[in-house]
Amino acid sequence: MSKIKLTLAVTGLNNTDNPGPGIPVIRAIRESEDFDLRIIGFAYETLEPGIYMENMVDKTYIIPYPSEGAEALIQRIEYINSIENIDVLIPNFDAELFTFMKAEEKLKAIGIHTFLPTIEQFEERQKSNLPDFGKKYNVKVPESKSILNHGDIKKIREDFEYPVMVKGKFYDAWVAYNEEQVKIHFNKISAKWGLPVIIQEFVKGAEVNVVALGDGKGNTIGAVPMRKQYITDKGKAWGGITLDAPKMLELTKHIIQSTKWKGGMELELIRTSKNEFYVIEINPRIPAWVYLAVGAGQNLPEALVKLALGQELKPFSKYDVGKMFVRYSYDMIVDLKKFEEISTKGEI
Repeated sequence: MSKIKLTLAVTGLNNTDNPGPGIPVIRAIRESEDFDLRIIGFAYETLEPGIYMENMVDKTYIIPYPSEGAEALIQRIEYINSIENIDVLIPNFDAELFTFMKAEEKLKAIGIHTFLPTIEQFEERQKSNLPDFGKKYNVKVPESKSILNHGDIKKIREDFEYPVMVKGKFYDAWVAYNEEQVKIHFNKISAKWGLPVIIQEFVKGAEVNVVALGDGKGNTIGAVPMRKQYITDKGKAWGGITLDAPKMLELTKHIIQSTKWKGGMELELIRTSKNEFYVIEINPRIPAWVYLAVGAGQNLPEALVKLALGQELKPFSKYDVGKMFVRYSYDMIVDLKKFEEISTKGEI
């Protein structure tokens, strides 16, 4: 069978100690036997390692941060598309998703397909909205509350017992054991990600995760649960293992069916000593550890591309239990000319 020629654009090339999902997504799709691929990288910074990784990205363009305005970002993508004729775009950062979701029809009009959650789906799973999400869809979630200033911090004891989790609206999560620690984390998080900052009930147990893909009609195309084996000081999985976890899969399918979730997602769960599962976060995109799912038999990034192209897919029926991933750092030697080119021209 002849392969489909496909130009794919991907963000999230920052494969550092706080890795973006872009490189594992590209790696997974490059393994597809159905596509003749040209990969276009969208980078926000000139030192994102994915720019310089050979055999991953065919061409990279610098794009403006979403904070510079949706219009600037979309204009840049329209210019890039006039050269590259992009078929599918996979955004991989929470902070950029809203812009791309709002621009879905505009992108489609110039031939760029996406497969993203709806704005309603995106909003109702926000950390600040998680208690309402839990009630609406009958899932266990920790109590949480949004705070906007130091005055709100003094009131935390009225609703929570210490320790509590202090979380940014997009990223970052820290345990705080007293009011002073909340202030420290509040200052760091609000400076980096803005307001609100979320205070969440601390649920004791083991953190486990699921990467999943919904078809937008209530069907789970694939889902792979894992437990982190090694966690960095940034809270990122540096090693993990797939689990035989029927209850985690049942919960995932329930959420996808109830919300008719469209696109990739990562469920962050706490498994208590009573084997109860609390949903502590729902990340509305593919996580950086997605290649573990590929290694376990479910190529979810490839399936996401096929859904974006309007193909009908049968759900994956199994995955390998006991597959591990171990992440490592690697020193690349790069010619200075490459760095100069991406810095001055904005493309390489």
